[in-house]
Amino acid sequence: MTVQPATAAEPLSDHLLSELRSVVGERGVLADPERLLVYESDGLTQYRFPPSAVILPRNAEEVSRVLAAIHGDGRPFVARGAGTGLSGGALAVDGAVVVATTRMNRILEVDPENRRARIEPGVVNTDLTAATLPHGLIYAPDPSSQTACTIGGNVAENSGGPHCLKYGVTSRYITGLEVALPDGERVRFGGLGGEEGETYDLVGLFVGSEGCLGVATEIEVALVPAPEGARALLAIFEDLESAARAVTRILVRGLLPAALEIIDGETIRAVESSIFAAGYPTDAEAALVVEFDGIEEALEEELTAAEESCRAEGAREVRRAASEAERAALWKGRKKAFGAMGRIAPDLLVQDATVPRTKLPEVLRRIVEIGERYGLTVANVFHAGDGNLHPNILFDRRDEAVLARVERASREIMGVCVEAGGTITGEHGVGVDKRQYMELIYSRQVLEAMESVRRVFDPTGVCNPGKVLPDWVRAGDGGPREPSVG
Repeated sequence: MTVQPATAAEPLSDHLLSELRSVVGERGVLADPERLLVYESDGLTQYRFPPSAVILPRNAEEVSRVLAAIHGDGRPFVARGAGTGLSGGALAVDGAVVVATTRMNRILEVDPENRRARIEPGVVNTDLTAATLPHGLIYAPDPSSQTACTIGGNVAENSGGPHCLKYGVTSRYITGLEVALPDGERVRFGGLGGEEGETYDLVGLFVGSEGCLGVATEIEVALVPAPEGARALLAIFEDLESAARAVTRILVRGLLPAALEIIDGETIRAVESSIFAAGYPTDAEAALVVEFDGIEEALEEELTAAEESCRAEGAREVRRAASEAERAALWKGRKKAFGAMGRIAPDLLVQDATVPRTKLPEVLRRIVEIGERYGLTVANVFHAGDGNLHPNILFDRRDEAVLARVERASREIMGVCVEAGGTITGEHGVGVDKRQYMELIYSRQVLEAMESVRRVFDPTGVCNPGKVLPDWVRAGDGGPREPSVG
């Protein structure tokens, strides 16, 4: 991780600005430096790249025309949704034009008979389920930022969330796409109206491509029946490793919770000293949220088995939610954790590695040791059931000495996770932040194959430049460098 200074991007020509305004209207083009400020970073605030302009199309046709105009001018562009991403994936590297999809927020169709819905990319995650719930259906993927993040961004990052342990990640639910390619051409992949006889899984290729292949302008999603009921418990532990062992014990019993989430002591104390206080004991070093959903008659039996597993690993207290209000209260500390961390430090580096569940106790212990050795506060809040870790390093980016320690600690943490048999991202994506780690898990041949696929969609390299792949791959200059994690 290297903190990037914000430097002004080269402005667009008057001719291009006029052409773009003719497509999206005067209010749909932002070019004043003051109005561009909010778009220079995403949820990962240490990277800052001011865009040359922000364009806000209102529909698929406008996206197509905007991209054609930008492409004709030879300018790079990047699609952006709500800006909640945590890998720098929607940043305007190389002075790119931001094509923001937030005005494209219509739910075009809800089709209960086929358990499908068609939406525009700017639909907020929770708004979709609010629209489908009256039909007894939900959209299952639920990133922790679901009240703000948009589904176009979820598609780009193949987002997960607390309940993906049972329900799976975004790619399981995207059945069709309309995409505007970098030159503005519109194509359809999959879907109920897809081309007969399609052989390549182009939907699967596009989901998780981090905005490097084009812009999704319409998304067809699969819906699932809303569960009959949901029950949750909160287990309190004296140490983080015991909570991690309880996760494995629960799953070894053959249970499949909808969610298994761990909040460590640092996070608990931050939450409890904030307006988000959830009533967690501040002397605890870990809390485990366990939730089951499904048929009402089975839930109490599953909760009892989970409670027994937690107590067997040393839980000092287990609280069960007796009502929906109590269930929401148990979740509050987890859901509001990131918002509360601003009380600890002004900046937050969120890592996103995934390790085998059985390695959680060992990896967590080593992460704590790394934080102590570098004199840094590391707060852990994560999807324990998937082994998807989020070690959050809290710091002040104005202090150069601290920044250097943060970078070294971050590299060591990533190295520990890969060494344990893990990978570099579980749900946040590679973006700008993790490009340097790609060589830890992929060979030169695989990285070059990824670049060759990218060039099929984006031969001129204007679509979301500076993301995912190391520079040497894009440049084609002969081979990987030494990995930067050790």
